[in-house]
Amino acid sequence: MKLIILDRDGVINQDSDHFIKSPEEWKPLPGSLEAIARLTQAGYRIVVATNQSGVARGLFDMTTLNAIHEKMHKACAQAGGRIDAVFFCPHAAEANCECRKPKSGMIQEIAERYGMDLAGVPSVGDSLRDLEASARLGAQPILVLTGKGQKTQAKGGLPEGTLVFPDLAAFVVTLEL
Repeated sequence: MKLIILDRDGVINQDSDHFIKSPEEWKPLPGSLEAIARLTQAGYRIVVATNQSGVARGLFDMTTLNAIHEKMHKACAQAGGRIDAVFFCPHAAEANCECRKPKSGMIQEIAERYGMDLAGVPSVGDSLRDLEASARLGAQPILVLTGKGQKTQAKGGLPEGTLVFPDLAAFVVTLEL
């Protein structure tokens, strides 16, 4: 099975320092939906792994988060793509849970759900915590320069072997699809 793990905000859709709090605020990044469609058509299973502490902070509830994800699923489908699953951590950083990136609990859950070793599986994110969570389990860290990606690259300290691309579409073009 071909699997790819994507962060949500800053990779698939525009990010906001004030959180994406409604379906209306969810706006895809240029080329991201088409990139997901290319992956889908090439037989990839696409899984989203996203921290969503806005739930714990009371900025939005689970019904709203589900509506945001429904909009994302529909937008992908309209472009010819499919997101197979969305894994998320609703906890605030202070909760010190195992599922919040940079810890690897959410990524481990993906490995268990799909019954596979994540060695070499592309994991695309725009922040250091995205890359660290996946790299710990052997996934291939991919930094995109959208969202917080440029700041992440400038700070340095990326996991060994991190590949850097302007955006999700630029990364997908490099795959042998």
